[in-house]
Amino acid sequence: MAEKKSQSRVLQGTVVSDKMAKTVVVRVDRMKMNPKYQKQYRMSQRFKVHDEKGESRVGDVVRFTETRPLSKGKRWRVIGKVAVK
Repeated sequence: MAEKKSQSRVLQGTVVSDKMAKTVVVRVDRMKMNPKYQKQYRMSQRFKVHDEKGESRVGDVVRFTETRPLSKGKRWRVIGKVAVK
């Protein structure tokens, strides 16, 4: 019987806080459309992300992936920085 390997989610966002040890807070922005007025608006969500090496700083754009629970509110791990043009 073949096992199906689950794909972990990968997101990209901006670091808004790096004051914790080995943890950064990353904001992910999404655009949503109002169904009645057809106007787009920005929604944002904040994630606590594990940064083992402590390389990320406020303002950096990072990619991060889903992982096992590392603490009460931390279930994500940094993959790496994104080169901003």
